[in-house]
Amino acid sequence: MADVKPDNPTRGRRSKVDLLPESIRKHLDKGLRDGSITQLELLDEINQLINATGLPDDLHLSRTGLNRYATKMEAVGKSLREMREITQVWTAELGDKPTGEVTKLILEMARSQLFKALLNEDDEAADVGMIKDAMLAVQRLESAAMASHKREKEIRTAFANEAANAAEKVAKSAGLTKDAVSLLKREILGIA
Repeated sequence: MADVKPDNPTRGRRSKVDLLPESIRKHLDKGLRDGSITQLELLDEINQLINATGLPDDLHLSRTGLNRYATKMEAVGKSLREMREITQVWTAELGDKPTGEVTKLILEMARSQLFKALLNEDDEAADVGMIKDAMLAVQRLESAAMASHKREKEIRTAFANEAANAAEKVAKSAGLTKDAVSLLKREILGIA
């Protein structure tokens, strides 16, 4: 009978990076993003920070662990960059279409990317806080888009009113009848 290996003992367990305090994780993420130092130098900095905060030695990161985390972060970053590019293309394509349609498209893309990000190789549980933050961000984007759409509409209406009033003055001074002036003004304002 063939030897059966037990399940990987790390499966379901949080990574060392996940166990680090937020300040150290932020420093790690920043170092990986800006790339001003090598991963080996960054590894040394992070392990020194772990020592300085009095965390246990078993939280020290290894080169392999840091590389695995950096690879994972780059994959997430790549997905986000791709999502931004696709969003820009589709938003440009949809142009003046109703905000709701653009938002539906963006939400669908975000849902897809969020799903990809939540599927990780460690089979860890999804981060409910991250999902909540993402949904809050989408809600804020929709609110901002609606406010922008409303403001643009107000500006167009104000401009149309100014143009209609100017046209009314010119038409009156040109001797047009009251009905003709009224018709001209309604045409400019888009009133049937």
